[in-house]
Amino acid sequence: MIIYNLFPLLVGQFGEWEGHLLRASRMGFDWVFVNPVQQPGDSGSLYAVADYFALNPLFTDTTIKKSAREQLEEAIETARGLGLKVMIDLVINHCAVDSPLLKSHPEWFAWKARGQVAHPSCDEDGKRVVWKDLAQFDHQGTRDKDGLYRFLVSVVKFLIDLGFTGFRCDAAYQVPRGLWERLICEIKRDHPQVLFVAETLGCQPEQTRKTAAAGFDYIFNSSKWWDFHSSWLMKQYILTRELVPSIGFPESHDTVRLCEEMQGNLEGVKQRYLFAALFATGVMMPIGFEFGFRKKLHVVKTRPTDWEETGIDLTGFIARVNAVKAQNMVFQEEALTEIEISDNPNVLVLWKGATRTKQEALLILNKDRWNRQQFHANNLYDYIESSGPLVDVSPGSRLDYLPTPFHYELHPGQGLVLVTEARPADNEP
Repeated sequence: MIIYNLFPLLVGQFGEWEGHLLRASRMGFDWVFVNPVQQPGDSGSLYAVADYFALNPLFTDTTIKKSAREQLEEAIETARGLGLKVMIDLVINHCAVDSPLLKSHPEWFAWKARGQVAHPSCDEDGKRVVWKDLAQFDHQGTRDKDGLYRFLVSVVKFLIDLGFTGFRCDAAYQVPRGLWERLICEIKRDHPQVLFVAETLGCQPEQTRKTAAAGFDYIFNSSKWWDFHSSWLMKQYILTRELVPSIGFPESHDTVRLCEEMQGNLEGVKQRYLFAALFATGVMMPIGFEFGFRKKLHVVKTRPTDWEETGIDLTGFIARVNAVKAQNMVFQEEALTEIEISDNPNVLVLWKGATRTKQEALLILNKDRWNRQQFHANNLYDYIESSGPLVDVSPGSRLDYLPTPFHYELHPGQGLVLVTEARPADNEP
């Protein structure tokens, strides 16, 4: 999955999606992920869904005769015509605190003393954050467990009928594993093409593993926060690699914009996208990343007027990275991955070996986004198991010849991407 996150509050009405979908397609994305487009509660948050079967009026053009549903279906059909499948958030851990469901089905919710509904919360930097505009479903304790479950199935089927063929399952680890197993199994029985992706960021690796085992097709990984030195990322990767493929991202709608975080250093922005795209099976990028946007996306306040004119255009680079991923199978699976020893600690050498094909890859990445760094290897073939030949498929300038010994001066943040196919003789006893 090479995913473009179209943030609906930044884009606006469904009729405005086409130009952004066309750009995503031209950059080589094959999926589009949209955040919730259903009717929110009074808080206006996309993730505080009040009516699961109505659409957010912010996205509907009331000056035309087509209904809100017809406008959305037309946008999804446009995506399909461009070769894009469309995924949406599935929010079933909670709903809006002012949703009519609290009155019609109070038994579906967790309640505190004195008749107060429970709000979802999380620990963020040592502080407890409580979302008071949300009401927590009680999946475990409700006396009408089957009624709540049937309601959730109807929500999923409604979204599938609209044309969505994938679901990013929000706060998946906070929903019981048994519910996911039942829901995913039932939906896939009638719609085997539909994919479920677990959002598990913020939970412990073992908790991620247990959630992933519920039948999810993908999980999101934490490579965005790796410092290129610590051991934790590889430990997490190994823990889940054989269980479920993962999706990396350089930033998301929940994080600070990478260009802002890096103070406008575009070499660092490109470095992180290249790494996220090639580290794991899938990659996701939010709208605006390609133009170096610096204003954080907000699930309540963002509007089309927040579109930024930056003078930056990374679409060509992103398209080339996506092409490297799409054209080389080693970057389309949770491949065997090892960090190799480099003569320069400022240079990352990452080896990947495909399990479904005979392909191997070396990513030689300058960790330093400000300065050039020297890389030297007596023989590049010491890093791989195959006898070659190694081919440079880098998204930037490519080397036609890889000498032995090999010496190269990497530009700030630059990555060399070398791949090889094992020869038949390499697999003979």
